[in-house]
Amino acid sequence: MGTKREPTARQMRLAVELRRLREAAGLSSREAAALLGVNSVQISQIESGTSGVSEQRLRRMTYNYACADKNLVEALVAMTTDRTHGWWEEYRGALPTVFLDVAEAEHHGAFLREVVTSHVPGLLQTPDYARAVFGYMVPELPETELRPRVEHRLRRRAVLERDDPIPYETIIHEAALRILVSDRRTARTQFLEVLRAIESARVTVRIIPLAQEGFAGAGIEMMYVGGPLPQLDTVLRDAPHGTAFIDAEAQLTRFRDLLNKVGRAALPPAESRDFIHLMTKEL
Repeated sequence: MGTKREPTARQMRLAVELRRLREAAGLSSREAAALLGVNSVQISQIESGTSGVSEQRLRRMTYNYACADKNLVEALVAMTTDRTHGWWEEYRGALPTVFLDVAEAEHHGAFLREVVTSHVPGLLQTPDYARAVFGYMVPELPETELRPRVEHRLRRRAVLERDDPIPYETIIHEAALRILVSDRRTARTQFLEVLRAIESARVTVRIIPLAQEGFAGAGIEMMYVGGPLPQLDTVLRDAPHGTAFIDAEAQLTRFRDLLNKVGRAALPPAESRDFIHLMTKEL
């Protein structure tokens, strides 16, 4: 298959899983190549995500690596045979690649769980709220850069609005709602949008009040994207250079535990809805 200059995060995840399987089998790149009947350069290209891999070749590789997990093999096959040309591809070259990777990860996710402490979740932001967030960047973005960012953020909601919406739970710290990123009108409209999402029954929102005792996790923000199998889950975290995609087994276990710990501090969904109603009335 053709060489790809810039693999997506999903393609990189497939590549990483194949490398992990090879290493678990105790094979070097050269030994794996010999079993497959190719040269070691091709193995390196596959494992770096710069070269695709056919279903037939992937199945041979997993057989050579003595992978007995049939569910994992089928999940990897689905990743390599998927030819989805999602809406996010319209922004390739217009936005940083990580924007597209986030949208692709959400599209393929089995479920989404999120914790936010500084902003309203991107999947629930209104146009004015998103514009205020992106408009605060330094240096200031020109309109030609700002507009597609806002548009892309709003289009990410497709995963919540499709016929088979992805299960989505977000835990929002009250501080994220209290911060006026723009003005009171924008904040009120944003609260009403969150309430609309709750009433649609497609989103579960839970609030951590400022007065909640014993909560020291204000710095914990993440989106946990469920994979077809737990070992194919991914955690997305904002970093100075963009969004980091985390998939190491030990880290996934750590973030699952963090999610559960944060969840114990959050109000139940019904109480959270009433909490936002009261905040809306205050504006």
